Amino acid sequence: MTKVAILGGSGYTAVELMKILLRHPHAEIVAVTSREPQLVTDHHPSLLGRIALRCEPFDPDALKAKGVQVAFGCLPHGESKKVVGPLLDRGIRVVDLSADYRLRDAAVYSEWYAEPHHDTANLARAVYGLPELYGDRIPSAKLIANPGCYPQTAILGLAPLLASQLIEPTDIIVNSLSGVSGAGRTPKLTTHFPECNESVSAYNVGKHRHTPEIEQALTDVAGTKVEVIFTPHLIPMDRGIFSTIYATPTKPVPEAELLGAMREFYAGKPFVRVRDGLPATKDTAHTNFLDVTVRVVRGKVIVLAAEDNLIRGASGVAVQNFNRMFGHAETAGLW
Repeated sequence: MTKVAILGGSGYTAVELMKILLRHPHAEIVAVTSREPQLVTDHHPSLLGRIALRCEPFDPDALKAKGVQVAFGCLPHGESKKVVGPLLDRGIRVVDLSADYRLRDAAVYSEWYAEPHHDTANLARAVYGLPELYGDRIPSAKLIANPGCYPQTAILGLAPLLASQLIEPTDIIVNSLSGVSGAGRTPKLTTHFPECNESVSAYNVGKHRHTPEIEQALTDVAGTKVEVIFTPHLIPMDRGIFSTIYATPTKPVPEAELLGAMREFYAGKPFVRVRDGLPATKDTAHTNFLDVTVRVVRGKVIVLAAEDNLIRGASGVAVQNFNRMFGHAETAGLW
């Protein structure tokens, strides 16, 4: 069994991660950290009868003494980069679910997150944990930068078409809608029930921090600079992301060819389902699947993608990365 620690055990991604790992055939949760030293089940009553651990303060030496082999960081950005170094120094591998190690350029991180990045040495070591694109680098990685929820729908929706040079790399528009859990568990006015129920709203227009993450990965795929206009929206449901993406084809191309390019690109990739029909968030809820399809409308290419923001968008893909890191079947513990 691979011994696991979860850092920041009180949030939504942490509880989803624990649910997956508790049924994983090769994982044992031996520690959960939190600033609130309660039983894990006090934070998450849904886990009653399934886990008896008490949350403990972060102490890398204590985690090492427990035999922890990998730590999943469910901490906010800015906090993760304070703890990753001490863990790596003790030989503990890390899957970081924050944004702290996703952007390779520390200056870009500082620009978009309005704070300096003080762990540039480990930033250079991090592997972006999107298995469908960077899977060959994951098994040997000591530090995985788990991808963001919104970016996965955009990156995986567009990657096959950019790789085949079927769409232009600029003037791409990504409109994404997310359930309220994407904002985390900490109470905020904008996610207070009377504020967000029966309402749809855009936010961070033109300045959302996932923009450079999307562009970085897609530039890798295309081999040339990719530019997107990304606009996120909050919708009044618990979970799920749906993205509608608009791109310009490089030549007139039928839908069948676009779908064929997608199916070829994702052959053997168990968690991307290329659909003939239109995806919906209910089809992917509580699963690690990302569903995607493509249409041609008045000469424009329209990609439609759906995922569960807490599973595929965070904890599920983290376990997918864990499986690759430790030589387990990629689907272990997941569906």
